[in-house]
Amino acid sequence: MGGFFGAASAQDCVFDLFFGIDYHSHLGTKRGGMVVYGEKGFDRAIHNIENAPFRTKFDKDVQKMSGRMGIGCISDYEPQPLLVRSHHGTYAITTVSKINNMKELAKMLFEQGHSHFLEMSGGDINATEMIASLINQKENLIEGIRYALDSVDGSVSILLMNEKGIYAARDKYGRTPIVIGKKEDAFCISFENFAYRNLGYKDYKELGPGEIVLVTQKDCVTISKAGDDMKICTFLWVYYGYPASSYEGTSVEQMRYDCGCRMAKRDNVHPDIVAGVPDSGTAHAIGYANESGIPFSRPFIKYTPTWPRSFMPTIQSQRDLIARMKLLAVEELIRDKSLLLIDDSIVRGTQLRETTEFLYGSGAKEVHIRPACPPLLYGCRYLNFSRSTSEMDLITRRVIDRLENGNVTKEVLKEYADPESEKYEQMVEEIRKEQNFTSLRFNRLDDMLESVGIDKCKLCTYCWNGVE
Repeated sequence: MGGFFGAASAQDCVFDLFFGIDYHSHLGTKRGGMVVYGEKGFDRAIHNIENAPFRTKFDKDVQKMSGRMGIGCISDYEPQPLLVRSHHGTYAITTVSKINNMKELAKMLFEQGHSHFLEMSGGDINATEMIASLINQKENLIEGIRYALDSVDGSVSILLMNEKGIYAARDKYGRTPIVIGKKEDAFCISFENFAYRNLGYKDYKELGPGEIVLVTQKDCVTISKAGDDMKICTFLWVYYGYPASSYEGTSVEQMRYDCGCRMAKRDNVHPDIVAGVPDSGTAHAIGYANESGIPFSRPFIKYTPTWPRSFMPTIQSQRDLIARMKLLAVEELIRDKSLLLIDDSIVRGTQLRETTEFLYGSGAKEVHIRPACPPLLYGCRYLNFSRSTSEMDLITRRVIDRLENGNVTKEVLKEYADPESEKYEQMVEEIRKEQNFTSLRFNRLDDMLESVGIDKCKLCTYCWNGVE
C-alpha cells in the first residue's frame, strides 16, 4: 500500500525524516524515497528496497543530506517522491493512492494539452505524477490539491513540499489517515502516529476527510476544512496498521484484542491451544485466549533475522515460497494437539492451506481456522490491499462461482455476505472442505465493526459487503 512521513524544523530534520519514514516499512517493499529542502534547494534520493530494508539503502544518503524540511515515503509500487517544476514553481510530492480512473484522467489531460507522462517499467503511469498533473491544472496550489482530491476515483492522500512549507491533504473520504505531531520548534506529518513518538513528537491533531493543512516549523494551519463524510478503511485495524498505532482514537492492538474476544464469545470448539498466524493474527489470538480461557501458545515462530517484514514479493509463486520459509514450526507444541489458528483474513487461501497441511504433517490432531474478518467478497477499490488482478483470485468468489454455476450477481453476493443465510453457510463449508480445516468460522462484520468502536457509517466495508 505505502506510507509517508514529513518534517519541518528550526534545525536540520534529516534524522527525524529518515527514521520517521523507516517506521513505515511494514506498509510496502518496492521503493523508498526521501527529499529535503535546504539552503541549496531540493536534494532527493530514491532506492529499490525489495532486497534490503530502507535504513540500509538510505544510510549513505542521510550522511550527505541536510535541510530543515523534508518528505519521504515507502511505496509498494511507483518511485517517489517526485520533483516537479510547473507554474506553481518547483515542489516535491509524494502520495498514498489508488487511482481507478487513470485512463480517463490521462485522456482528459491529453485533450487539454498535457504533452506526456513518463511510463514506469510495467507501462503504467506513475500515480504520483498523475496527481501532480492534476494539481498543475489550477491557478494555485490549494485549488490544485482540491481538484486532485475530487478527480480521483479511488483514494489519494498527499504531501507536497515547496519553499513555503509542507502541504498535507487527506483523502476526501479519509480512507487513509494523516496525523500531525509536534515538538519544540518542529512539526511532523505521518501516516502512522507511532512513527514520531520515539523522535520526541507528541500528538497534535489528526486531519479530517479532505482537510488540507500547511505545516512549517512554527505552525500547522488548516487552509481547507475537513468534510463531514468519512469512510476510513477498516482493514487498517484488522491487518495493515502497526500494533502501536491508533486511528480515529482507536488503538490497533486494542481493537484486535476486542476482535478476538468477540470471536471467542460466539465459538463452541474446545482446542488445546489458541495461536495467531504471525504477526497480524497474534493480537486477535491473545484476545480470543483471554476471553475463552484456552491457553495462548506460539507453535509458529517467524524467522525475523532475514524476513523482518510482513509484505512479500509481488509474484505469487515467490510469495507462497517465502510464506513457507519465513514461518518455523515448534513441533513440540503441535504434536497430538488440537489447534485453533487465527489469521487476519483469507484471501486466496493458498498459504493457509499449506500451513494447515504442514501442521497435520507435524502431528496436529485438529486445525480450527478463525479469520479475524468476514469473508472477502470484493477486491478493494480504494487501497492497494491485494495484488489480485481479478476478484476470481479470491477463494470466496471461486467457491461462489462454483456453487452458482457462474451466475453470480450483486444480489447473489448480498446473500453470501449475510452470516445468517444458508448460502453463507454453504460457502463457508465449501471453503473448509477445500482447505482441509477441521472447522472454519469467520468473524462477523457486526462484531468486527463493534471492535473498532467508532461510528459504523464512518468505516469502509466494501471488500466484505460491496457497500461503498
